[in-house]
Amino acid sequence: MAQHGIPTDQMEQFEAGFHGDLIRPDDDDYDDARAVWNGMIDKHPALIARCRGVRDVISAVNFARENDLLVAVRGGGHNVAGTAVCEDGLVIDLSEMRAVWVDPTERTAWVQAGATWADVDHETQTFGLATPGGAVSETGVAGLTLGGGIGHLRCKYGLTCDNLASVDVVTADGEYLTASEDANPDLFWGLRGGGGNFGVVTGFEFDLHPVGPDVAICLVFYSGDRMVEVLEAYRDYVADAPPEVSLLTLSGVIPDGELFPADDVDKLKIAIAGCYAGSVADGEQALAPVREIVEPIADFSGTMPYVEFQQLFDEDYPDGMRYYWKSLYLDSLSESAIDRITYWSGVAPSPLSTVDVWQLGGKISQVDVEDSAFAGRHAPFLLGVEANWERPADDDANVEWVRDCLNDMRQFSDGSVYLNFPGFLEGGEDTMRTTFGPTYGRLVALKDEYDPTNLFSLNQNVTPSESAQTDGGACHE
Repeated sequence: MAQHGIPTDQMEQFEAGFHGDLIRPDDDDYDDARAVWNGMIDKHPALIARCRGVRDVISAVNFARENDLLVAVRGGGHNVAGTAVCEDGLVIDLSEMRAVWVDPTERTAWVQAGATWADVDHETQTFGLATPGGAVSETGVAGLTLGGGIGHLRCKYGLTCDNLASVDVVTADGEYLTASEDANPDLFWGLRGGGGNFGVVTGFEFDLHPVGPDVAICLVFYSGDRMVEVLEAYRDYVADAPPEVSLLTLSGVIPDGELFPADDVDKLKIAIAGCYAGSVADGEQALAPVREIVEPIADFSGTMPYVEFQQLFDEDYPDGMRYYWKSLYLDSLSESAIDRITYWSGVAPSPLSTVDVWQLGGKISQVDVEDSAFAGRHAPFLLGVEANWERPADDDANVEWVRDCLNDMRQFSDGSVYLNFPGFLEGGEDTMRTTFGPTYGRLVALKDEYDPTNLFSLNQNVTPSESAQTDGGACHE
């Protein structure tokens, strides 16, 4: 018998038909293969199936289903919840499936599910094109897209999932489908914001837009002593900002000796960051007001290649550091909310942590809620609470800070969250019901159709209505 009681002949048959690499705990590259971006995650799968193509994915899904295995699906491996790896189960690893093909005439790109946004930007910017990605270039395309996708182009061009033209997916029964407005439209609806609930996505087709090669960017830092004033001015500015502007604020110590005068390195700061998705000249003029709210500590705004701006925050989120992020959609940025944001920014146990306020609206709010499963279109702002730290001994203090902040800030929210910043998904089905609201039932119906046994459960999980469920699960990162 093979491991986990799997008959040897089944294991041998799987291995013989698998063209990628099967990595086991006693292999030299096992520890590297099981590691993900978040250093808090330390899980030991029984087998990692590193796929080379769709046929490998189908084989791995069938093998997991037939042998009742716990499953995780790894794309870029960057999801903060760490669910791209599982304990004592099978990881379907797509990380070598990273190809990107661009059609500059049609302004579309086809992207394999293991690609990162750096891979996408590298190819699309060759033609002066882009699709909305995230805010860190090392983020995986799959997880960000399936969870919605809030990035630097959001107010002009919408969420990442709003720019999907089609999706290729392997469902729980091993069937390979394409979902689009014309083919399997209900599944297409669910994949745009419904997470990895309905299958293993192997490829995405995106619509592209003219962006760059240079863009006007804003990156200005103000003293934490002026945080209330800065947040009030930011709120008032984005209320009437042109749709080309997408900004966020970051509040924390941000102790970088290369960026700030020595007297300011260890003091609380608030930054405004973002870009203008249009001409550089128009962008510099449009962004000028948020660079002049009060006297800044430092201002790095100006003109930058779009590719470089997408990579600007990469060094702040290195592989292996410890991360715990949660979120809430805010009803408004009221004076009371600003006061509480200022308080929680000042008591973070790690100087690397931030409290962020993302401007929403624009194209995001113009897409009808019936057009995709994404549930956050109603909100003007997203609150992101990021605990980022280095020592395991500081885990409890940092996690507690995030949770206490979120519990306090719920008074300014309907309780719904951005499911790409979900903590460790400890809220379970209650969080999903609150976030999706009246569309949750439609997601359950899709789950019943495509994954009634919940093979794909290690994600922002929608529980099927069937009572007989396996322990299996999957998540894209």
